[in-house]
Amino acid sequence: MGKSLQVVEALSPGQNLEAYVRSVSAIPVLSVEEERELAERLYYNNDLEAARRLVMSHMRFVVHVAKSYSGYGLAQADLIQEGNVGLMKAVKRFDPNVGVRLVSFAVHWIKAEMHEYILRNWRIVKVATTKAQRKMFFNLRSKKKSLGWLTNDEVKAVAEDLGVDQAVVREMEGRMSSSDMAYDAPVGDDDERAYQSPAYFLEDHSNDPARQVEDENWENDSNTRLATAMSQLDERSQDILAQRWLTEEKSTLHELAAQYQVSAERIRQLEKNAMKKIKVAMLEA
Repeated sequence: MGKSLQVVEALSPGQNLEAYVRSVSAIPVLSVEEERELAERLYYNNDLEAARRLVMSHMRFVVHVAKSYSGYGLAQADLIQEGNVGLMKAVKRFDPNVGVRLVSFAVHWIKAEMHEYILRNWRIVKVATTKAQRKMFFNLRSKKKSLGWLTNDEVKAVAEDLGVDQAVVREMEGRMSSSDMAYDAPVGDDDERAYQSPAYFLEDHSNDPARQVEDENWENDSNTRLATAMSQLDERSQDILAQRWLTEEKSTLHELAAQYQVSAERIRQLEKNAMKKIKVAMLEA
């Protein structure tokens, strides 16, 4: 029970970050022989006590990595906790036969978890979603020499170094330099400041008479096109589409197959062909 509590406390920095750092720094560093013995016990025998010792002895390294991401405005305790998740994943997957130290293997898992946390929480709207954008985000953050905008020469140098177009660098820099804005005005703002929130200057077209007439005309035109296209189909195709899509209680392929005494695959083919004809007819109408 005591050891389990010790692991939980080490994985959760809590409010007293200084005390946490002192605690994990006091945990002895493993020698090469000790680490290999524990890793083999975990790898071959699924020894959970060995896993606990491997994780605990590398907590200080997670703290060290978290400090390198202090410039993102996120709580160090949260970064450490995410890094600890990566450390545990690394320990679980570590193969002692590869011939490298655990710290060299774990650093990639630790940073990956921290990167995901930063990208989820740095802005309300994600600045990077694809793998290439994530790489650009962290590389650009590390290469910017000041808080100001990059000069043309700096943009060119970063683009050449990362192997991307200069426009890509500019786009990511713009995303990183933007700030979040709440939709509604903050509570307590006076009238002179409240109007700056998006809620005051975004237009609402839902009650626009012209928009309503346009939507109604579009709906009527679409219904007319659909009716015309349906009339060009044979009766069986019309019935299949009607039962599959135009009724509240839609029929299944197997129910229609039993009705027309064919296979469900044949009903699916008829439905697919009818949908194609409907699409062509509506475009030509």
